[in-house]
Amino acid sequence: MPTVMKEVDIVFVGFGFGSSMVAKELVSTGLKMVGLERGFPRFTSPDFQSPEIHDELRFAVRKAMMQDNVRETITLRHSTGETALPVRRWGAFLPGTNLGGSGVHWNGQTFRFQEKDFLLKTAMEERHGKKFVDALDLTIQDWGITYQELEPYYDRFEYLCGTSGKAGNIKGQIQSGGNPFETPRSREYPTPPLKEQYNGALFRKAATELGYHPYPQPASNLSVASYTNPDGLKLNACVYCGYCERFACAHYAKASPQTISLPILLRSPNFELRTQCQVVQVNRDSTGKKATGVTYYDAAGREVFQPASLVVISMFPINNVRMLLLSKIGKPYDPQTLTGVVGRNYSYQTTANVWSYFDEDVNINPFMGSGAVGTMIDDFSGDNFDHGPYGFIGGSYILAAWTGGRPIEQNPVPPGTPAWGKGWKDAIRKHYGHVGQMLIHGTSMSTRGNYLDLEPTYRDAWGLPLLRMTFDFPENDVRMIRFCTDRALEIGKGMAGSKGVSSKIYGERPFDVAIYQSTHNAGGAIMGTDPNTSVVNKYQQSWDVPNLFSLGASSFPQNGTYNYTNTLMALNLLTADAIRNRYLKSPGPLV
Repeated sequence: MPTVMKEVDIVFVGFGFGSSMVAKELVSTGLKMVGLERGFPRFTSPDFQSPEIHDELRFAVRKAMMQDNVRETITLRHSTGETALPVRRWGAFLPGTNLGGSGVHWNGQTFRFQEKDFLLKTAMEERHGKKFVDALDLTIQDWGITYQELEPYYDRFEYLCGTSGKAGNIKGQIQSGGNPFETPRSREYPTPPLKEQYNGALFRKAATELGYHPYPQPASNLSVASYTNPDGLKLNACVYCGYCERFACAHYAKASPQTISLPILLRSPNFELRTQCQVVQVNRDSTGKKATGVTYYDAAGREVFQPASLVVISMFPINNVRMLLLSKIGKPYDPQTLTGVVGRNYSYQTTANVWSYFDEDVNINPFMGSGAVGTMIDDFSGDNFDHGPYGFIGGSYILAAWTGGRPIEQNPVPPGTPAWGKGWKDAIRKHYGHVGQMLIHGTSMSTRGNYLDLEPTYRDAWGLPLLRMTFDFPENDVRMIRFCTDRALEIGKGMAGSKGVSSKIYGERPFDVAIYQSTHNAGGAIMGTDPNTSVVNKYQQSWDVPNLFSLGASSFPQNGTYNYTNTLMALNLLTADAIRNRYLKSPGPLV
C-alpha cells in the first residue's frame, strides 16, 4: 500500500523553469503547494561554481545535466513501417533533469514568436491559398490564442529575466537597430544588447550589403553590471566565459529557476520541494473527470500518493505527453484514422550550420562567447518573404554566433580534413579561432505521420512503457532549410576575408538522432479551441480533466522559427494568471 501524504492545494510534476515560475506567481495566494522533481537539488552556490562547472567532458560530452537514459529513455522510428529502437545516448536533443530542468542549461536565447505563428493555418491560407497549403500535406492549426493576448506576459518574463536586447517595433513604430520584422512590443528591453562578437560584425556588414536587416540577438544573459528584477532579485553581468549551453551559470548572469524563481519559493512556508521523486501516474476519481493527486516513488523506492486539489504537469515536453498516456488521460492519437489527440502534432526544429574560413590573421576569438551573443537576420523567418515560388511554408532566422570555443566540440575544420590523426590535429591548430559560424534555425511543421505514443516492447526502470517517437522531417521542412541555408552561404561568401564556406544541413531525411540539432521538442499535448483536435485549451487546461494543467512546449500545435523558451514561459504566466484570478474563484473549465 502506498504512503498517503497530507493533501495540498497544488502538486507540480517536474520542477523546472515552467513549474517554478507558475508556483512563484501563485505563492502570494497562500495555497499549499508541493513541487516534485525526479532529480537532485542544485543551486548556483555551491553546485555551479568554477572551475568544476566548466568541465566540457562531463557536461557537454557525457551530458551530466540530462535525463538518465539508462533508467528512462525513448524509442525512435522514422515511420510506422519501422520497428522503434531505444535511444541509448542523447544526441539530437537533450532533456534536462534535476532541480531547474532544462532551464539551467539553456542558452538564454529569448525570442518572441510572431503574430502569424499563432494563427498559422489561417494566415497561410489567406496569403498563399488553401490549395497551396493543402498540397503540403501538413496538420498545422491555429493555436487558439493571439500574440496580443500573450504580449503582456512576454513583457513580464523579459523583465523578470533582465533580457538584453534592442526593440525593433514599439507600439507599431519601427526602431533603428532592432528587428524590423518583429510584432509590436509595448516597450524597450530592460537592458541593452550584449557586446557584438567580431564574427557578428563581419556578418552584419555582409548581410547589410545584401539588403538584409541585421540586429542583436535578444539574450537573458545580462549585459550590464547588475540588474534587479521586479521581484527584487539581482542578476550580475555576463563574463562571456563560453560555457552556457549544457552548463549552469556560475555568475548569476543567466536567468534560470535558480536566479529568478526558486529564491522566492524556497523562503515561503506554503511551498515544499521534494526531490528524487519519480512520478508515475496522475490519479483520478471514479468519474475520470477529476484528478485526485499523483503517485510517485521516492529515493528509497517507496510508493507514495500525494493528494491535491490541482495537478500541474510541467516536465520536458515529450515527458508531459508520456505522463498523459500513462495516466490514460485523453484519447491517444491514431495516425491512420486521424482520431485522438494525445501524441498528435509532435514537431521539432529544422536546422543547419554554415562556416566561413579565414586566414590566420583574422581572429574570431570564439572562446569569448555567451549563450545568446549573436547578430542575426529575420528576413527569411516565418512569413517575412514570399514562399509561393519555393513550394514550402515557414522559414528560418540566420544567426552569426559563437557561444564558445571549447576544445572538444567547438573546433570546426574545412571539408576534406581527416577525421583523426596528424592531419586533423594540424587542421585544428591552423583554423582554431579563424572560422566564422552561422546557425540556420527554422520552423517545424506538424504532419499526420509524426507523433508520440507508448512503446509496446521496451520499458523503463519502473516497469512502465517508454515513449515511442515516430518522426522524420517533412518535405516542406527539407525544402525550407535548403533554401535558407543557401541564403546563409551567400552571406558567408560575402564576409570580408572569407576564403571559403561549408555547410551541414541537419534537417534532412532520415532524421539523425545521434547528432545534436536542437532541444526544442514540441507538440503532442497541443492547445486549441476544439477538444477533437487538441488536448488543452488556451490556458493549458485539460479538456478532459479540468483540474489538470499541462504546461510548456507540448502545447504548441507546431513549432515556430525561434528558440521557444520565451513563448512557453509567456504561456505559463498566462496560465498562472488564469489560475489565480479565475480558476481559484470558480474551479472548473476556463472558457
